[in-house]
Amino acid sequence: MKHECMCNPDSANTRKGHGRQVSITYTNGRTATDWMKRRVDSRYGKVIYGHRMSTVEPVFANIGTNKGLNRFTLRGKSKVQGQWRLYCVIHNIEKLMNYGAIA
Repeated sequence: MKHECMCNPDSANTRKGHGRQVSITYTNGRTATDWMKRRVDSRYGKVIYGHRMSTVEPVFANIGTNKGLNRFTLRGKSKVQGQWRLYCVIHNIEKLMNYGAIA
């Protein structure tokens, strides 16, 4: 079936696999985006995806995007752990500053 779904099926036979791409085609004109919208908007999807905000995903997004930590600038496990902890402390202080007065 790889000849039906891969743009360059012969590249999958090599060890390096350069140019290997998988394309998924939905029938009835639906795209992957339409499929995901239906999935999220369903009753079950609203329950499941509603829990995502109570997980740690927003923390990593805030540290990575807003704080600019897209890579560590130090080398060595102990130095990287120190840098990560510093960013976590900054994140927690910011949360206390923004939401501490509400509690």
